[in-house]
Amino acid sequence: MKKIRKMAAAGISVLLLVLFLLPFAGAASADQTAPRAAGAASAAPKSGPVFIIPVDQEIERGLQSFLTRGFQEAANYGAVLILLEIDTPGGLVSSAEQIGMMVRDSTIPTAAYIKGDAASAGSYIALNAGSIIMKPGSMIGAASLVDGKGDSVDDAKLVSYWKSKMVGAAELNGRDPEIAAGMMDKNIVVNKPELGVSKAQGQIIALSSDEALKAGYADSIASTPEEAITSLGYSTDDIFRVEHTGAEKMSHFLTNPIVMTILLFIGIAGIVIEMLVPGFGVPGIIGTLAFALYFFGNYVAGFAGSETWLLFILGLVMLVLELFVPSFGILGLLGSVLLVAGVVRAAYSYTHALFSLGIAFAAAAVVIAIVAVTFKERGIWNRFILQDSLTKEQGFVPVLEKLSLVGASGVSITPLRPAGTASLNGERVDVVTEGSFIAAGASISVIKVEGGRVVVKETAE
Repeated sequence: MKKIRKMAAAGISVLLLVLFLLPFAGAASADQTAPRAAGAASAAPKSGPVFIIPVDQEIERGLQSFLTRGFQEAANYGAVLILLEIDTPGGLVSSAEQIGMMVRDSTIPTAAYIKGDAASAGSYIALNAGSIIMKPGSMIGAASLVDGKGDSVDDAKLVSYWKSKMVGAAELNGRDPEIAAGMMDKNIVVNKPELGVSKAQGQIIALSSDEALKAGYADSIASTPEEAITSLGYSTDDIFRVEHTGAEKMSHFLTNPIVMTILLFIGIAGIVIEMLVPGFGVPGIIGTLAFALYFFGNYVAGFAGSETWLLFILGLVMLVLELFVPSFGILGLLGSVLLVAGVVRAAYSYTHALFSLGIAFAAAAVVIAIVAVTFKERGIWNRFILQDSLTKEQGFVPVLEKLSLVGASGVSITPLRPAGTASLNGERVDVVTEGSFIAAGASISVIKVEGGRVVVKETAE
């Protein structure tokens, strides 16, 4: 009986202990399930504005200006993600560096979606992004340095500098730096069979979407930007696409090297023709409009500042003043220098600007010469040439040369001191001596005639 009582007491004790610990067990169970709940919540798509910014042109300062505007708009809207939609053949290294710095320093998470080619400087921009998603059939790499003519740049210092930039961008997100170096340096050998990359000396690495995925240069493959956004864990309910404005599209057209050359040609020819053959008005208006379009395109693209307009206007004013103010060519020289400085500083490349200016000036010179010859009666040079003639009808009678008097003899009627009057061949003639004094009534002879001037000397009787 005592044994049963003891067992009953023990059972009651265990039951009470279980009842006592049950709330704590529930709390512990709740604590253990909390991370799972949190994990489930983190798997839900992040909501908020997502900005898609296209990188679909050559990389230059115009693109840099456009991306700056896009990043600023994304920040103003409180974007949670910026997706760079890349399809570019590359471009200027200097602009790529600035864009790459903008991407990696952005406070908004940034990803690159390569829908076509991320070649050359485009691959550098992509590598600076936090994630890279590629469309099937797209490419990244082929980032060797070339000059303006497309020829390979072999300068060791430049190659080393660009290689360090590519390697640094790759290491930002844990990508193999040797592959990045192999994308631009043709002299190194890369052998990464585990990553599916092999490059011999003289070759450049360019990875397809599948190759990039295996090599760790793409985080995933997606057919659309929306799919790429979803793969990154963001909602596609609030997507904004940054588009080029009308002014930016026009600027992109106007800054084409061929268009720039044509605008400079029209501007130079129009203004010079208006200055040399005034009165038409049309050449001057067209020339001014051409220069305005030239500076507008470069200004919107971010190449030109307000100082370029000032240089151009001052140069034009000095050239006009040179036509009316005698300055021994100083105003004309200064005006020409200011004009050239304004045009060159407004362009994205001094070399391209000088080349375009040279072609435009040569072509304009031919047109100006043709116009000057065709309208020579209306040219400004007529203002500096005496056009009036002294005709007999207006009462002007020219002095006749009396060459027949050379050698004639006669007598001085008045004293010649040294000028006076003499009788020559029975005619009274105003004469002059060579400087000597001849008394009246002296015998004289004519030694020369210069226009209306008859020179005589005294002779023996």
